[in-house]
Amino acid sequence: MAIRRTSAQTRWRDPAGPARLGWAVFALLVLWPLFQGAGVQPSALLDASNLRVIGGFLAGFLPPDTSLEFAGYLWQASLETLAIATMGLLLAVLLAVPLAYWATSAVRERATQNPVARGILTVLRGIPELVWALVFVRVFGLGPAAGVLALGLTYAGMLGKVYAEILESETGTAARALLRSGSPRAIALLYGLLPLASKELVSYTVYRWECAIRASVVMGFVGAGGLGQLMDQAMKMLNGGEASSILLVFIALVFMADLLSSALRRSLDALPAARCSPWGWRSALFVLVLGWAIVASWRLLDMGLGALLSVQALSAMGDFVADFFPPETGRAWLWRVAVGVWETLAISVVGTLLAALAGFVLALPKWRAPWNVLLNLLRSVPELVWATITVLAVGLGPFAGALALALHTAGVLGRLYAQAFENAPKPPPQALRHAGSSNTLAFLYGTLPGAAPQLLAYTLYRWEMNIRMAAILGFVGAGGLGQLLYVKLSLFHYAEASTVIIAMLLLSIAVDQTSAWLRRAMR
Repeated sequence: MAIRRTSAQTRWRDPAGPARLGWAVFALLVLWPLFQGAGVQPSALLDASNLRVIGGFLAGFLPPDTSLEFAGYLWQASLETLAIATMGLLLAVLLAVPLAYWATSAVRERATQNPVARGILTVLRGIPELVWALVFVRVFGLGPAAGVLALGLTYAGMLGKVYAEILESETGTAARALLRSGSPRAIALLYGLLPLASKELVSYTVYRWECAIRASVVMGFVGAGGLGQLMDQAMKMLNGGEASSILLVFIALVFMADLLSSALRRSLDALPAARCSPWGWRSALFVLVLGWAIVASWRLLDMGLGALLSVQALSAMGDFVADFFPPETGRAWLWRVAVGVWETLAISVVGTLLAALAGFVLALPKWRAPWNVLLNLLRSVPELVWATITVLAVGLGPFAGALALALHTAGVLGRLYAQAFENAPKPPPQALRHAGSSNTLAFLYGTLPGAAPQLLAYTLYRWEMNIRMAAILGFVGAGGLGQLLYVKLSLFHYAEASTVIIAMLLLSIAVDQTSAWLRRAMR
């Protein structure tokens, strides 16, 4: 009898049970202090005074301001936002192309990456665009020029890295043949590798333009023009009617940019046979529209290179940068920065986890139409706007930042998770249903295991992006390094602000490396 009992226990025991239990305990030990660092207090959401404040604030959003005078301001700010995104991305591409060529190991005699170029790309993308914007506003004053320069630098780092990786992912047989026949490396890359990677390069660039529109609104909160600057003024004046009108216009703008971006990417996926020629009327029309958009954006923003590259401007920039060195390294200040780093890390982790849970739930329903609308609304509102609202809901501090990240990221992850579920292999759940399993069990043991690697990869990628956003949510009182930086820049304490910026950069690099290691470990 004892032998049978042992056999039954062996038969029903989960072989992966001890490992899963160990990982669960490890996750609990790691996440508990992070939840404490983020100041998570669910009771704050139900506090009577907080509910009255947020209720009164949201009630002021209705009805939206529909006056003709304000509509004129909205129209001008919307055009300015599109122009900032377009010119910022153009500057980013102009910087990213030579940096990617310098950094990539593609079409080299030795397949090694250039560490100097990679380091420059890391610094550019590691400092959030809002920080760049705040610095440029101090030099060039309020206006769109600061936003264009800030977008150009940060997105150059992002584009350059991805461009280099796309080129390295191609086989490069034709390019190496050209190189062996005596062609220069640039010619071999241009004629042997670029045609193979062009579709993916253009597709990612179009996607980044869509992201640049959202980013241009965020930068307006520090005076870099566009809808963001108008929103910041409405929020500070507690004018809910104007704020809701701006928000509705921005959501519509994001929806239109999303539709245009998706249409352009679908056209790139069309089969070559479906096109008359690579330089048909569609390509010519696209080039004409792109050229018109660039010229119109330049004229709208009144972008004068003379003003930006004048001796006075360059001298002011040099003097301003010199004030940041040497960074403050006093023990007391380094401890405050370390606390800010911990808060920022906690905000990013907790916000991403809450978003993953909410996104998972919102991705489950099969009737997608209403849920897709909700997901689009969540991700269309910038994190900084969500933070302004969550600060009123739960008070100043990192918990407001974590909630703001969760709300925006839930919209992003929910959409990506739904696509992962749709693309998961169909035979496993179908086999379970044919064997008599319920739809729930078929999903848990058939669909979910097939989609899990993609879900984890999406979550880690968003965490990499959220650490940069978590570092600037403090600009509206949501804790972390952003709050320290905003205070020190406002007080003109540039040496201390320099230490915070360096901490932001190092934290971003550490998270990128950790995320890359976790993705490799999951393969």
